[in-house]
Amino acid sequence: MNIPSGIVTHARQVCSLYKRALRNLESWYDRREIYRYRAVLLRKRFDDNRNVKDMAVAACLLEEGEKELFNTMHYQPLKKANSPGGCAFEREVELPDWVFDYWHPLEKAQYPEFFAKREERKQQFVAWWEKQYGKPDPKDLHH
Repeated sequence: MNIPSGIVTHARQVCSLYKRALRNLESWYDRREIYRYRAVLLRKRFDDNRNVKDMAVAACLLEEGEKELFNTMHYQPLKKANSPGGCAFEREVELPDWVFDYWHPLEKAQYPEFFAKREERKQQFVAWWEKQYGKPDPKDLHH
């Protein structure tokens, strides 16, 4: 579901409709030459209405296009592998920063600049934390 975060212009809505219609065609036609033929026909339909100046007519055409797209949507649309709904979506796990604390010193020695900068940033973060929230009470440090 697309939730607009601001006002979306008519031109942007038309571009979005065109792109979604192309993706829908891609789902329906697996043979490239048939897909390209249908894509050219779709582009012609959009180009025929490109110079419509009356915004009421343009809005009506956009609404009809949205309805047509909804009625012709593929029952199982293609999803790109890394896009939401794809087979590889969110497979790359980002490790938390504390994992670096458990590296062996010989492993850390292979990346001296990285770990030196990391230690410096950790000290800056601790200083910021103590300035923002104060020093922790020693009795709260133990479980």
